[in-house]
Amino acid sequence: MPQHMQLANRTAVVTGAASGIGRALAVSLARRRCHLALADIDEAGMAQTAAMVAPHGVRVSCHRLDVADAEAVAALPDVVRRAHNRVDLLFNNAGVGIWGAFEQVSDADFEWLFDINFHGLVRMTRAFLPLLKASDDARLVNISSVFGLAAPSGQVAYVASKFAVRGFSEALRHELEHTSVGVTVVFPGGVATAISARARRPAAVSREEIEQGLARSRRLLTLPPAVAGEMIVRGVEQRRARVLVGRDAHMIDLLVRLAPVSYWSIMRRVMGR
Repeated sequence: MPQHMQLANRTAVVTGAASGIGRALAVSLARRRCHLALADIDEAGMAQTAAMVAPHGVRVSCHRLDVADAEAVAALPDVVRRAHNRVDLLFNNAGVGIWGAFEQVSDADFEWLFDINFHGLVRMTRAFLPLLKASDDARLVNISSVFGLAAPSGQVAYVASKFAVRGFSEALRHELEHTSVGVTVVFPGGVATAISARARRPAAVSREEIEQGLARSRRLLTLPPAVAGEMIVRGVEQRRARVLVGRDAHMIDLLVRLAPVSYWSIMRRVMGR
């Protein structure tokens, strides 16, 4: 294989493509002449993404998809193959958040988040792996989070799902190392998406707690999604196994390596400021 992955005339499936990092990935891929199969539960937002990539002249298909729907995920590869004939890249980007500490989050809410953030990603991987293996040069790209590197309080469900994505991706990379399918796991830091504003709000979490959390998010989530999308796609082109997105992600990665037990006390002081 060439040193760099060539994306022109390849086909990529992107979940969570209606906004945020997913939309940014679609634009960055289209700029490189990569054809797109966009998937999201938000059809209106997905249509806007399709309109944004149209000037690049790539083939685009849109697929309404809830990654928590096992039957819909299992049926999608045949639909995409009919539209594009092939799949070379899968970007598992769809994800959700939830407010609240562990004791504030019900079993049902915890399972809801896991069913999207982790089980949905696993379903998509299982469904599309045969098509990826049929490609001469393929890439599976799983979006974890900086919270797949560090585990702050108040985010137990989200952290657990993103650590699971990290472990799944690393183990699968080792299993696929002698195939045509490479695996990249991505750790975005503070990207300015709407995930916090759209996060589920359990009844046990007060309005005051949510408002404080939103204010903190506005302060910390500042990296434009377009910049994050370019960083990720460049990492894919370079066949990188891990992509850290943003200076905060690099700093947290280093901090966790240097202080694997006490890093949270340091992070808490920095976030407080």
